Amino acid sequence: MLKDLSPSTLTMGLLTAFVGFVSSFAVIMQGLQAMGASPEEIASALLAVCIAQSVLTVFFSLRHRMPIMMAWTTPGGALLAATGAIEGGFPAAVGAFVLCGVMITLSGLFRPLGQMIRRIPAPIANAMLAGILLSLCLAPVKAVAFNAALGLPIVLTWMVVVSRWRLWAVPAALGAFALVLVFGVNLPDDVFGQIGAAIHPNLIWVPPLFTWHGFISVGLPLFIVTMASQNIPGIAILKAHNYEPPPGPLFASTGIFSTIIAFFGSVPVNLAAITAAMCASEDAHPDPKRRYWAAVIGGATYTVLGLIAGGIIAFVSMAPPILLQAVAGLGLIGAFSNAAFAAWREPETREAAAITFLVTASGATFAGISGAFWGLVAGAVMIGLSKVMKKSA
Repeated sequence: MLKDLSPSTLTMGLLTAFVGFVSSFAVIMQGLQAMGASPEEIASALLAVCIAQSVLTVFFSLRHRMPIMMAWTTPGGALLAATGAIEGGFPAAVGAFVLCGVMITLSGLFRPLGQMIRRIPAPIANAMLAGILLSLCLAPVKAVAFNAALGLPIVLTWMVVVSRWRLWAVPAALGAFALVLVFGVNLPDDVFGQIGAAIHPNLIWVPPLFTWHGFISVGLPLFIVTMASQNIPGIAILKAHNYEPPPGPLFASTGIFSTIIAFFGSVPVNLAAITAAMCASEDAHPDPKRRYWAAVIGGATYTVLGLIAGGIIAFVSMAPPILLQAVAGLGLIGAFSNAAFAAWREPETREAAAITFLVTASGATFAGISGAFWGLVAGAVMIGLSKVMKKSA
């Protein structure tokens, strides 16, 4: 087994973990903040999800000799940021995370539940995702309007790098954010002391509060987004690289771990898409049978990153919130454009996709339930009406 380890898999593994963490931790942080989590609870959540990613990635990659990479649900973090605080505060959000984990587990154990998610029309699912992502994708514009001297360097850095080195665009924007924070923001005198005191996070148990409102507004949409935009595409990407991963055990395992780490304030863990493609590519190793080591190295590195998450959060929290939102939004532009393209690609479902997108993006709540759920309902109703009218014509 060790003979399969090579310099290329080692390098790709380290790169995958770094890019995966840096490119999306701001989204998760924004989402948990919107749910009412404290900095200590956010650090706890990041540590818990990094450990879960590490354990699942290393175990399944070694067991099946495939580059099975795990990740946190970045679109789910955007959903939380768009939804905002719910009745019952962060404990109610944690209760929704627990229920989401249970549903992911059931989708792996009972095939009909997983098939139900696959039956959601792709244009509707993508339109809902695009609507969820819109508010954060607007943050870079708002950051420039807030303070051009602070926001513009971040946006311009991303624009320059993404045009040539797409993979490094968000890490570069985060680097620009750090420079702006150091040279453009009045930091406290004991900045290094605060970072040092917070650098090692502790796991914090958050007693969940189970509410119907939390389930409908957060738990159910989070389950749909995680399955439709992470788990199912993650399987598809591995199959596209000629691997045959076992969907049922993978879904069930991510669901079980998601349920456990939810009690520490964490969002679900799921199959990776982009980072899985990195580990499964020829850049990891010319021999497909040896690429699994890239995922193993990447998974192990996530634990190291999780152990310093507290210091990262302490540092970025010193900046105006809109600047971190801008970094998060830049990291989601690619996902937004892909979702929007897929949503409106088919002419016969464009009206339904548009309704789903608009209801979701409005951020409006009805009966205390978030727009993401109602957007999905509205789009499904529109598709159903279109089918009925065509049959009766």
